[in-house]
Amino acid sequence: MPRKTTTSLERKVNPDRKYQSIMVQRLINKSMLDGKKQAAERAVYEAIEGAAKTLKSENPVEVLEKAIANVSPDFEVKSRRVGGANYQIPFPISGHRQMHFAFSWLVQSARTRSGMPYAKRLEAEIVDAYNETGAAFKKKEDCHRMAEANRAFAHFARA
Repeated sequence: MPRKTTTSLERKVNPDRKYQSIMVQRLINKSMLDGKKQAAERAVYEAIEGAAKTLKSENPVEVLEKAIANVSPDFEVKSRRVGGANYQIPFPISGHRQMHFAFSWLVQSARTRSGMPYAKRLEAEIVDAYNETGAAFKKKEDCHRMAEANRAFAHFARA
């Protein structure tokens, strides 16, 4: 029986109120806990404005976009069973999924930091991602390293 195919029913995300940016709105949605959108919105705005100030940039949205671009992975590994053995096979990642991983890793890394409010932690993580350092960027590097190490099994992806 063939698997179900997902039709392209991507959820439409409306732009945020302040910057009219879909990317900022998606970060707000990822940061939200227990449906408290206004608290998440306040924290995200404070974080991206603080990051822009730290990096001496005029536009907070550009800072966020560059940070997200630096954290977005190009490849991932998926486990696949071939002839009784499991192989980690590298696959390229499409745009929407890249963004999902980038936002998730950014928020996850900010939440694991400690000793300051969430807005400050997120700001620090955005600055680190912008400068290609930090936990979220390390996660991307690990993902790419894993894909590179298993490049020999890439031919199983087409099988």
